Amino acid sequence: MRTKIDFGIDLGTTNSAIARIENGKPVIKKSDTLKDTIPSCVSINKKKDILVGDPAFSVLKADKIRALKTLKQENSNAYIEFKRTMGNDAKFPSSNMGKDFTSEELSAEVLMKLKSFITDEAVKSIVITVPAKFTMVQKDATVKAGKLAGFEHIELLQEPIAASMAYGLDADNKDGMWLVYDFGGGTFDAALIKVEDGIMKVVDTEGDNWLGGKNLDEAIVDHIILPYIENNFSFSDTISNTNQKEVLRNSIKGFAEDCKIQMSFKDKHNILTDLGDLPIEDEDGEELTLDIEVNQSMMEDTFAPIFQKSIDICKDLLKRNNLKGSQLTTLLLVGGPTYSPILRKMLKEQITDKINTSIDPMTSVATGAALFASTISVSEEVIEQSRDTTKLQLEIKHEATTVETEEMVNIKILKEKTEGTIPDKVFADVVRGDKAWSSGKKQISEKATLVDVQLNMGASNTFEVILYDEQGNKLECQPNTFNILQGINPGQATLPYHIAIEITDRIQGKDLLTAIKGLEKNQTLPATGVTEKLKTQKDIRPGITSDEIIIPIYQGDYYAEGTTAIHSTHINDIRINGEDLPSLLPAGSDVEITLKVNRSEQMTVSIFFPYLNHTEQQTVEIIQGKSVSKEWLENEIRKARKTAKRLQEENNSKEVEKIITNINGITEQLEHKGGGDSGKLEVQDNLLKELRALDKLDSETEWPKVEKELKENFYDLEELLNRVKNNDDEGDLKMEAVDAHMEEFKVKIEQIIKAKDVIHAKELIKEIDSLDWSVRDILAGPQMDISLVNNINSTFSEINWKDSNKARTLLNQAIQAINNGNVSNLRPLVVQIIGVMELEDAEKLTGKLTR
Repeated sequence: MRTKIDFGIDLGTTNSAIARIENGKPVIKKSDTLKDTIPSCVSINKKKDILVGDPAFSVLKADKIRALKTLKQENSNAYIEFKRTMGNDAKFPSSNMGKDFTSEELSAEVLMKLKSFITDEAVKSIVITVPAKFTMVQKDATVKAGKLAGFEHIELLQEPIAASMAYGLDADNKDGMWLVYDFGGGTFDAALIKVEDGIMKVVDTEGDNWLGGKNLDEAIVDHIILPYIENNFSFSDTISNTNQKEVLRNSIKGFAEDCKIQMSFKDKHNILTDLGDLPIEDEDGEELTLDIEVNQSMMEDTFAPIFQKSIDICKDLLKRNNLKGSQLTTLLLVGGPTYSPILRKMLKEQITDKINTSIDPMTSVATGAALFASTISVSEEVIEQSRDTTKLQLEIKHEATTVETEEMVNIKILKEKTEGTIPDKVFADVVRGDKAWSSGKKQISEKATLVDVQLNMGASNTFEVILYDEQGNKLECQPNTFNILQGINPGQATLPYHIAIEITDRIQGKDLLTAIKGLEKNQTLPATGVTEKLKTQKDIRPGITSDEIIIPIYQGDYYAEGTTAIHSTHINDIRINGEDLPSLLPAGSDVEITLKVNRSEQMTVSIFFPYLNHTEQQTVEIIQGKSVSKEWLENEIRKARKTAKRLQEENNSKEVEKIITNINGITEQLEHKGGGDSGKLEVQDNLLKELRALDKLDSETEWPKVEKELKENFYDLEELLNRVKNNDDEGDLKMEAVDAHMEEFKVKIEQIIKAKDVIHAKELIKEIDSLDWSVRDILAGPQMDISLVNNINSTFSEINWKDSNKARTLLNQAIQAINNGNVSNLRPLVVQIIGVMELEDAEKLTGKLTR
């Protein structure tokens, strides 16, 4: 009976692997074709048999080449790269099976295939790795895939952290700052890890879920193979047709992938096909064949721009953590493409020469996952299923990881879990796996007995517990082994994104992403976040379900805070309606939100209403992402262009030029990849990244306009007060108090202009407008109220009302009072009318009248 998970799976975009802890060491379990990894590929034949791995990949390649006969993108029954659409509602139709598959279902088939390599025990608990940039939605989908594959206890681990564990166990230097560079088949991750005496802490992570080895394959196709075809054959009609060109590209990607792999270890490679390998003739009737000699210079021209994207991500990661490449202790390479000498040269020139190649880039994630799994206890539910109560049951408690060379272990007998008679005296001998150390016999009982164990350094130490009775007869027990990992401690998981809420910022007039305090990116898990000073926008009447408070929850990346919320990943909405509350909750009431996130990033929320002294608690369910249409993307790209053009006219900076260039690239991307769900998702993610950048620039370029408004409003008020003083027309004005406010405004204006603080500038503009209103109100008397009523009456249909019927009734009463000359009691009616307006409209209206 295993008490630790001990199994780890690297569920990759293109390749996957499984590892198990055996005698304290992580061992890759080979496939049925004796390989360390299998392609993450699934196919269904006409007999409805499901093939996974190499057989499925062979079918996929054959399908792509066969499509050349018709140059049509026919529906295939073979699938790969479905990891890219995890958490989305994308469908993969199978004519052979007569149904559509989801990404989770296809991933489950890969997981089941990997599990089948373990033939000597049932695997019910697993650690599955995910990219560092996977969102909660994608992680939740990965857990669902694990459940579909029959795993009962699933833990997730970020891929760079898994790789660092594989490296760290044998590392000579267990102090310093590590940079994990993980360039996989479909994703890129970079992780900064601080290590002190073997104890690891994730400092920061960054990455790109659409950057990986597949981009390199496509680059070879577009920059080497297609130009060769265009120069040596007549395929102008095919290449000018978008759909036919895509069929041609897909058919030769296999040759590109093989070239990529070969050129990681050779100076030259020949892309060579025989007659009949590519079943297509050109427009002159000549059969297509390939004979291309590729050298490292050609590869560098092809690969450098793609690798540079990943290096720029690393540079940004270092910069925002105030680090230089020279301060890194090691740069750890993970993923097949990191074998490339071109990449290693670029990393050495731009980041650091301390590049570590001691671990296998292809299997380090799986082995690290198994090491991590050896530190995680199996769930009680799984333990109970495998418990053999005819054996003497033990409870063994100990630290799972340590940097010490000795650890204390608690052992006690679980009488209530054991059937049959337990001897009066039971002795335990704890023996290390290498037989070089044992504790000697110690009597144990139902009370915990402490045993100090000696550990081998830099290893996962396995211990066997051997029980004896008083006569020296061996007793069967469960569990009878345990592991302690010495030399490395993975520390706690951290948040890869901000957990944030959408808050309507009345000052900016936008729904902005605001990180919850305590749940910012890189916070250690489990974590608790608290948001206060939120206010309800309307009355919530008890028992009325249509009266509802909606609080959207988002995940946002490092630079997302303060940008438009819908440009980040929506997790779900917290919803409270009148049925949840005991009595009326008036508009403007305070709301306090406490959000708790556990190690697996599952969330619970507590919403407290001080006015009612009432708390509501909910579990935050993670919703599936929705596919978007090509038309929607085209429309959003047009909007982005319009915003970028406006910003270019206001401030033609390098940042704007870069965004415009990127938007042009996204437009081309949509044209080439917009036919499939994965392609549209890639376009959407890249577009949202540029929209967030536009939000930031828009906020920054807003300053000159806000500064102008701030100064003008202050000078207008100052001029008004000077006029009042010169005309000796102060009336009921308390000029000393007004002058004090003006002096305070001057100090604040100086500070705000120095800091170019847009938000506080807008707040001060409101304060100045409020004083301006008060001064004019006192000076004008009833005339101000009359002017306001007439203004509201003329723009009634343009105003957003909480209750338009009530507003109309009050306004008619006010007009009648004016017509009757009864203006002395007009103010209470005006206050009521403004109270029925939506807050933003009320502020706009009163602000207009101060001019």
